[in-house]
Amino acid sequence: MKRIAVLTSGGDAPGMNAAVRAVVRKGISEGLEVFGINYGFAGLVAGDIRRLEAQDVGDFLGRGGTMLYSARYPEFAQLEGQLKGIEQLKKFGIEALVVCGGDGSYHGAMRLTEHGYPTIGVPGTIDNDIPLTEYTIGFDTAVNTVVDAIDKLRDTAASHVRTFVVEVMGRDCGDIALQAGVAGGADAIVVPEIEYDLAEIAERIRVGRERGKKHTIIVLSEGVMSGEKFATQLEAFGDFHTRVSVLGHIQRGGSPSPFDRVLASKMGAYAVDLLLEGKGGLCVAIQQNKLVGLDIIDTLTNHKHIGDLSLAELNNSISH
Repeated sequence: MKRIAVLTSGGDAPGMNAAVRAVVRKGISEGLEVFGINYGFAGLVAGDIRRLEAQDVGDFLGRGGTMLYSARYPEFAQLEGQLKGIEQLKKFGIEALVVCGGDGSYHGAMRLTEHGYPTIGVPGTIDNDIPLTEYTIGFDTAVNTVVDAIDKLRDTAASHVRTFVVEVMGRDCGDIALQAGVAGGADAIVVPEIEYDLAEIAERIRVGRERGKKHTIIVLSEGVMSGEKFATQLEAFGDFHTRVSVLGHIQRGGSPSPFDRVLASKMGAYAVDLLLEGKGGLCVAIQQNKLVGLDIIDTLTNHKHIGDLSLAELNNSISH
């Protein structure tokens, strides 16, 4: 193997640049030529491909976003798009590909695998919703961003005796809300995976107010409903002076945490190791603090991510 390429796809995540840097520098150190593909699978099909040298990824370890850019490209789900992508890879003499992204990106990598093209998936998504890996690149940074926001919101909530509904990302996965909620001392955490009782949450607020508590923080995953809708439903149980803060895309940005920098570096380098061993059709995961390469087709078709839902029970027992 002489030439490999790397692309980032889907939503950006802090640490993607660290992963790209690791792929490039590890590949070069092993005598490979490494190419970067701009704008994900859209750039692949368009042939937006360039060779990367070690200096091209300098100073990117601590930068958020992705130096290779990203774009949604649903057309890659179709056979025509996949074959065009492989045609471009062959045109540049690229023999294997590393794809860093979330669920949609993994499905693109899986399609290339099904065509017999050596591909390794690296989990880059703040949602932490990739099956069989305990952490994804960007998740830790996003949680830190949310906790920082909660700490700030608590100050103003206490000043005005208000309830804040903090809407966080996580369409189908509540990991950000669960971890940030516990770390931020939320009074309630509402996620898609667990049923909730709005009357019970309202009663908890009332009890807290009666004993002199000046603030209430509710962390809500966007996949349950919007923060505004939740606040409207909550106010039907009483006037809790509710305000809504939608953190939105701020959760994706910013310099990656040390944890994410290390995780991305390890995963990117490990992806290159797998390719050098002649392995493809795999995705990188971390399990019990060890890196493993898992069959990407089996991972996506036979498994589903299950977060640490015990955090919700823990939070209920210590948030009164």
